[in-house]
Amino acid sequence: MVGYAFMGAAHSQAWRTVNRVYDLPARARMALICGRDTGKVADAADRLGWDAYTTDWRDLISRDDIDVVDVCTPGDSHAEIALAALAAGKHVLCEKPLANTVAEARAMTAAADTARAAGVRSMCGFNYRRVPAVTMMRQLVADGRLGVIRHVRATYLQDWIVDPQFPLVWRLQKDRAGSGALGDIGAHIIDLTQFVTGQRITGVSAVTETFVKERPLPAGSSGLAASVDGSGSVDGNAPATGPVTVDDAAVFVARLDGGALATYEASRFATGRKNALRVEINGSLGSVVFDLERLNELEFYDATRPSVEQGFSRILVTEGEHPYMSAWWPPGHIIGYEHSFTHQMRDFIEAVATGADPAPSFADALQVQLVLDAVTRSAEIGSSWTEVQPALAAVAV
Repeated sequence: MVGYAFMGAAHSQAWRTVNRVYDLPARARMALICGRDTGKVADAADRLGWDAYTTDWRDLISRDDIDVVDVCTPGDSHAEIALAALAAGKHVLCEKPLANTVAEARAMTAAADTARAAGVRSMCGFNYRRVPAVTMMRQLVADGRLGVIRHVRATYLQDWIVDPQFPLVWRLQKDRAGSGALGDIGAHIIDLTQFVTGQRITGVSAVTETFVKERPLPAGSSGLAASVDGSGSVDGNAPATGPVTVDDAAVFVARLDGGALATYEASRFATGRKNALRVEINGSLGSVVFDLERLNELEFYDATRPSVEQGFSRILVTEGEHPYMSAWWPPGHIIGYEHSFTHQMRDFIEAVATGADPAPSFADALQVQLVLDAVTRSAEIGSSWTEVQPALAAVAV
C-alpha cells in the first residue's frame, strides 16, 4: 500500500479484518507499506500491521511476492503509480477520484483494459457503495419498487475548513488534489447516485465557490487535521500564507440518461455538518432515502400500499439476508463506517481470486471524472448547460 494517513489507516484496518470475517478464496498478507517520511512510515507499519516499510513506491512494483498495489496517496500521484503497477502485472486498488484530470483517467482506464486481457484486475475505491443500506437501496430500484425514477437529490456536507485560519493542506491545492469539495466528496455522491439508480449523468449546470482564498501555510497535517507553520511570517506575528486553488463548495443540477432530474451539493463549509451524506430517490411508485449518519437504516415509502397505510417506514438493514451482513452480528447489532472498507476488500479479493471484474472499474471511475470535468467547465462559463463528454476516446498510454 502507498500512503498511511486517513485512507491508509482505513484501508489497513480493512486488510487486517477481511479474512477474519469472510471465507474467501485467497488470503491477504500485508507485505509492504510506503510513505515518504522514514520515521512516520516505520511507525505506521508497526501500528497498522504491515510486515515492512519503504520510502520508494517503486519497491512495491519490483517485488515478485507482491500481487496487489493499493494506492491511497493524493490524486497527483495516482496515475504514475497505477500505470507502473498495471504494467508490472500487479492488481490495483486505487482510491477515488481516480485521477486529477480526465487525460490521466483515460490513460489509467486504457491501461486497465490492456492489463485485464492478461488477467490483471483493477478497481476504484468508492467505499460507500459497500454500505449494506446503499446496496439494498440499489436492489429496491433494480427490482422496480420505486417505478420510474424521476428525481435524485444528493448532498455531502462537511465543515472542517470553516475556520479561515485552518492551514493550506494538500486537499486545498489544485496541483495535489485536482479539485476541492467537488472531487473530494462530490465524487462520492456522483458515483453513489449513478450506482443506485443505474443511470448516468449526461449534462450539468453548475456553480462553484472558494470562500476563503488565502490560508496559512501548514507545519504538518494528518488526515483532516493540521497545524499552522509560523516560521515564515512576514512581520513576526502573522504566519506566511498561500492561495487556495480549489473550490470550497459546488452545487449543480443534472439530467440522467433515464430521464431523471437531479440536484447535487458538495460543501466543506456547511457549519455544523461533520460528514453528512444524504441521498433521496423519488420514483413513480415510491421513494427511498439514505443518510450516512444513520448508515444502518433506510427510509422507504411504498406508494402502492393503501392510502391509509402509506408513510415513510424505517428499515433497519442488519438482517443476515441484507447485503454483506451475514458475516457480522445478530440482527439489530449495527455496523459502522469502517465496515464499508472491509466489504470493499472482500469484493476485490473475491474478484481477483476468481478472475472476475471488480466494480467500480477504472472505466466507471473515468465516467465520474468526466462528470467532475463537466461541472468544472460549466462553472467556468457562467453555469451554462454542459454535456458530459463520452467515455470512449482514443488515448495514448
